[in-house]
Amino acid sequence: MTQTTKPRQTQPEVQVVAKPKRRRFTAKYKRRILAQADACTKPGEVSALLRREGLYSSHLSSWRQARELGELAALEPNKRGPKSKTDPRDQKIAELEKQLAKERARRERAEALVEVQKKGIDARGTRQGRGAMIDIVNRLGVESTCAALGLSRATYYRKRYGELHGPKRPRPKPSRALSGQERQAVLDTLHEQRFVDQAPAEVYGRLLDEGKHLCSVRTMYRILTDNDEVRERRNQRVHPPNATPRLCARAPNQVWTWDITKLLGPRKWTYFYLYVVLDLFSRYVVGWLIAEAESAGLAQRLITETCARQEIEPKVLTLHQDRGSPMTSKTFAQTCADLGVTKSFSRPRVSNDNPFSESHFKTLKYRPEYPGRFDDLAAAESHCRDFFSWYNHEHLHSGLGLMTPHDIHHGLAEERQEARARALAAAFAAHPERFPNGPPTPPSLPTEIWINQPSNKTIDTHASPAAGH
Repeated sequence: MTQTTKPRQTQPEVQVVAKPKRRRFTAKYKRRILAQADACTKPGEVSALLRREGLYSSHLSSWRQARELGELAALEPNKRGPKSKTDPRDQKIAELEKQLAKERARRERAEALVEVQKKGIDARGTRQGRGAMIDIVNRLGVESTCAALGLSRATYYRKRYGELHGPKRPRPKPSRALSGQERQAVLDTLHEQRFVDQAPAEVYGRLLDEGKHLCSVRTMYRILTDNDEVRERRNQRVHPPNATPRLCARAPNQVWTWDITKLLGPRKWTYFYLYVVLDLFSRYVVGWLIAEAESAGLAQRLITETCARQEIEPKVLTLHQDRGSPMTSKTFAQTCADLGVTKSFSRPRVSNDNPFSESHFKTLKYRPEYPGRFDDLAAAESHCRDFFSWYNHEHLHSGLGLMTPHDIHHGLAEERQEARARALAAAFAAHPERFPNGPPTPPSLPTEIWINQPSNKTIDTHASPAAGH
């Protein structure tokens, strides 16, 4: 057995999640809103301003009081220092340099257009011609390129974007729609001082108590939306977006992913809980545990014993998991910190951020010998022991070049790969006519495994093999 040295790579620090923030108002914004409110002279203008900005009348009252006390003026930044004096000669030099750059760009464009005319690109015919024309337009502009090729700009846009069939037909006005005067009457009612802080549903109920019915609540919202007066006015927390976890493993024991699944017990509503720790690169099950409960203490013991069995050194391993209660508990977090293991979490309510563990559980439960239910904990443990032995040592994984997880995890895959290559070479030598595409090669071995691989990534060979978020 060949021994492979474990690379020492620096890992990212433990995840730090940004706290949700409430909406804040600067002194400059408060002064601007107060100035606009003071300038409102017609009935309903203040109400329209508050709805458009997502404010309450109490905001104006408190801000006016702060303005009278001079608090808003005190927060206004003061411009310090003398004003900058620009030398007229420097300004003239800058203008001349700008004109020189324009002349240089115009000359380069003219030379490129002459070259285009010499080549004579067929923009109306082949796909290659159209692609070449689009590349030239991106460099030289639509108008000049079309003039050099003798094409109209309409031809270029038609070739690039396809046929356009005119604007979309306007939706016919329903016969039951309110007239312009009726819509304005609804808007004026919503702008009344007594309704300035009330939602359309409350306004609708108040008007019904007065024996009035102008329109439905939904129509009130439509009218307010058309006038840009629908905003969130409550002081709610704005949660920051959750970062997508992006993990890459280029060798065993760099990234582990683990999860807990339920196994049906002998009766309805009875379960056994299976904890499985999977190596991301090799898919090797490095540790598992089955119990009658879901517990952070059991997860703590499983990770500690598995790290000791695999001889994991501090600050080398990244552990990816979802956001279940055992994974997010303080005791488990302290255990990972003591072991020097970097934690990585799936996004909330995103089920495919931990795809390898989910796929592994499907392999477990879709095997022909899976019983569906287990009579007791001993029966479940016996079945799982047989399954993990088969999975690690016998299962030819399609994502591993049809190698077993044991071969990839312990560095035995290259030797088996060479034996397979020799077998294929012998088959090709015996019957070359059966291989029209040339000598066959065995399935390639994995070089890196990603969770949420970026679509346009550039591999940095000096980067960390795993990135936790």
